[in-house]
Amino acid sequence: MRKPFILGLLWTINIASAVTHSYQYFYTATAGIKGFPEFVAVGMVDGEQISYYDSSSKQLIPRQEWVKKAVDVEFWERNTQVFLNTQVSFEASVEIAMQRFNQIDGVHTLQKRYGCEWDSETGTTDGFELYGYDGEDFIAFDMKNMRWITPSPQGVTTKSKWDRDRILNEMRKSYLTQICIEWLKKYVGYGRSTLERKVPPEVSLLQRDPSSPVTCLATGFFPEGIVVSWQKEGEDLHEDVELGETLPNNDGTFQKTSRLRVKPEDWKKDTYTCTVQHKCLKEDIVKRVYEEEIRTNHGFVPSDSKSVYSSVLI
Repeated sequence: MRKPFILGLLWTINIASAVTHSYQYFYTATAGIKGFPEFVAVGMVDGEQISYYDSSSKQLIPRQEWVKKAVDVEFWERNTQVFLNTQVSFEASVEIAMQRFNQIDGVHTLQKRYGCEWDSETGTTDGFELYGYDGEDFIAFDMKNMRWITPSPQGVTTKSKWDRDRILNEMRKSYLTQICIEWLKKYVGYGRSTLERKVPPEVSLLQRDPSSPVTCLATGFFPEGIVVSWQKEGEDLHEDVELGETLPNNDGTFQKTSRLRVKPEDWKKDTYTCTVQHKCLKEDIVKRVYEEEIRTNHGFVPSDSKSVYSSVLI
């Protein structure tokens, strides 16, 4: 079973899978978070945000100029109405989930990720629809066997109900294997210059103060697939390393950090290096850890992303 998204997670694309395109939507409904919309929907193509809706604005808006050319002028208003209905459904679903888990109050999150993938070289396609509750797997659609799978006892009721609805499951499969793929190919065609652009990363070594861990920051790169690793005396280092998520920048590029948790006296004595691999690079970028290479990093905090047809969990 695929692991669910969690709030702020953008899945990492393997460097070698450049021909694989994806179209997906993230829905997030929350309870108990003041100042945050109770419902957010984000549409993405190849990791690029193309549309956004939340319960505060109640308006679906485009996030890319090229996506406006791919749809008719009524598209945004028409689908705003769809998301208004989806919002009501998901807000009700959070309350039902809380009842299932015997929760009266507190902060809770129900999330859904669905969409499709297409390999433009082999023609292979795939589809997925899955839900998470409070950051854990809740239920997922097994498209091959036309059934729902849940690791959670609280999801059994939902599984039983959705398994019985064969017509709706056939509609899901039709959407994921046909309609979604058609839209994905259309979006890739219109957004090719943006989606297939290649921007190499800029790499820096950062440190808050002389006694803090050293951070290797790769930023400004596209596409998002990247490998950031540490070596000690030329050998790959896995201990004392904290790898961050790949996060979006405001300009549509990405950033990734990895922290080396060793004392300064260690990296002053032995040779430590940070190596960055990205498809845009002819050669790997290698940064050796020594004082002249490290930028003082007072106040540095990597940017975070709180990005993100529906069913009520009855």
